[in-house]
Amino acid sequence: MKVIVDFCIIPLGGELSLTPYIAECQKIIAGMGLEHQLHAYGTNIEGEWEVVMDSVKRCHLRVHEMGAPRISTQLKIATRSDRDQGMVEKVDHVRDYLAKL
Repeated sequence: MKVIVDFCIIPLGGELSLTPYIAECQKIIAGMGLEHQLHAYGTNIEGEWEVVMDSVKRCHLRVHEMGAPRISTQLKIATRSDRDQGMVEKVDHVRDYLAKL
């Protein structure tokens, strides 16, 4: 099953800057061949359910390895059974609508 998630991982009790942790997660996600888009408060990830969820797990493991004793994560999950729709198409659809206003 294809899935799009909005993934926000927040290490607690580690470095003050989250940049090193986020960069590591971006490398993991990209290394798994997943479509993804970093945004100001997380990352959208698109792919097969099992692969996307594995990427989230790998990010957690890596962030703990980097010294964060606790992690708080927000994960929003979207699936469709009626048709295949990716992140780019969803955003383009709204932009097209706005252009007509």
